[in-house]
Amino acid sequence: MHAKDIPLSLLIPLAALAAWQAASGFGLVPAYLLPPPAAVWEAGERYIFAAAGQGPYACRFLGDLAASLTRVLLGFSLAAALGVPLGVVSGRLLLARRLTAGAIGGLRAVPGICWLPLAMIWFGIGVKTTVFLVAMAAFFPIYQNALTGAQLAAPIYCQAGAMLGVGRFRGVFAVLLPLAMPNIIAGLRLGMGVSWAYLVLGELTGVPDGLGAVIMDARMLGQTDVILVGVLLIALIGRLCDLALVALMRLCFKSARRQP
Repeated sequence: MHAKDIPLSLLIPLAALAAWQAASGFGLVPAYLLPPPAAVWEAGERYIFAAAGQGPYACRFLGDLAASLTRVLLGFSLAAALGVPLGVVSGRLLLARRLTAGAIGGLRAVPGICWLPLAMIWFGIGVKTTVFLVAMAAFFPIYQNALTGAQLAAPIYCQAGAMLGVGRFRGVFAVLLPLAMPNIIAGLRLGMGVSWAYLVLGELTGVPDGLGAVIMDARMLGQTDVILVGVLLIALIGRLCDLALVALMRLCFKSARRQP
């Protein structure tokens, strides 16, 4: 296989894998700090495919995956349901933008880790805390990109729609949202990526299941190979969620199909 036959998106992961193998093979990094790829692969196989009783993490993968996906989708959906309409309204109405700019700008500057103690006090340890953290994190990029997209929508198109008899309410869906769609999609994709990052933060608080819980358990047991399995699985599933989100947007909205 020649380099030109390898998709460009795989070049960096393959280079990282080669560097990882070289560092492990030549003993540049101790195995307890960075296990070789083969050891991580074996740990992943045991975690995903092993039957119950064949190891501490055997027969857990599907349950952990379902728990993490549920938390991400709940938090992300809540963030999108609030962020997109509020961003579009703020982008088109100066009064709404002035009302929300101070509060949202201030809250956006608060690191996510600062919300964790409050979330644990308010909601306890479990699904609600993680969903809250995911929703808080995903809201800001979704809101900001929707606001920017609405602001950049050229008024001439809205005026042309009004001249053709398109009412104000219908014009939002027929004119404004299609014009803002590139920014909205960008915000949703950023929000989805951030959701997975804050999912792990929420699941490190002691929840019994989830990919973040596996990473926490493996850290306490000193199993670096399992930690890397969890990290790689989150990266892979996060990427698949991003592709699924883009496909869903293109399926539901004609304006999204014109995006690269």
